[in-house]
Amino acid sequence: MPKLCANLTMLFNEVPFMERFAAAAKAGFRGVEFLFPYEYDKAQLSEALRKNNLVQVLHNMPAGNWAAGERGIGCHPQRSAEFREGVDRAIDYASALDCKQVNCLAGIRPPHVDPIDARETFIRNLQYAAPKFRDAGIKLLIEPINTRDIPGFFLNYTEQAADIIKAVGSDNLFIQYDIYHAQIMEGDLARTIEAHLPLIPHMQLADNPGRHEPGTGEINYLFLFRLLDRLGYAGWIGCEYKPATTTEAGLGWASAYLSAA
Repeated sequence: MPKLCANLTMLFNEVPFMERFAAAAKAGFRGVEFLFPYEYDKAQLSEALRKNNLVQVLHNMPAGNWAAGERGIGCHPQRSAEFREGVDRAIDYASALDCKQVNCLAGIRPPHVDPIDARETFIRNLQYAAPKFRDAGIKLLIEPINTRDIPGFFLNYTEQAADIIKAVGSDNLFIQYDIYHAQIMEGDLARTIEAHLPLIPHMQLADNPGRHEPGTGEINYLFLFRLLDRLGYAGWIGCEYKPATTTEAGLGWASAYLSAA
């Protein structure tokens, strides 16, 4: 059975953010993830998790100026010092929240930066970050993202992520496999998941088109869940989708999995 966690950035957005923890627990979730914790007090977040008996499954490293359209700085050659500061900040928050996984967004490649230079920068940054996170007991992940939702994003394909992990040479670098992004960029989901499963400790889901809940689009999630059971996948699956109406109205697809949580 899939182990689902609620993405609080996108789910239960009918209520203020700090109230979403209770809403997720009430709906049957036992874990949560969200983009960034940094604008909130660590103690306040930790108390919300404790009070609602929730696991903080994952959050992202600082990703530059999100409001201005930045989506990570991992591949930006001129911002390595800022990246390193972000490593320390992410470890500080993840440790306070007992979060065992942090995602590093590669970012949109600046137009003036050659793709080779962007790749080398990303590799160097990950070579710095991965052992830091390992020493803190935290897995570091990288996520391929589709170029329709984020034009120019540097990391787009599962095999590309695997090649970067190989080049980094760390045993503490993994893939966050987002099924929605992967369907758009490469498809062949079952074979790709099976081939790369040792590198995948965390997944995310949404249907396509529309990025709504499973059952609204073309992806056969029942088949994929059965495949993951057969393969012995033990990680969480983050529900990172835009509810077609409200979060609660759209949770029928997950009721069997949440009731078993």
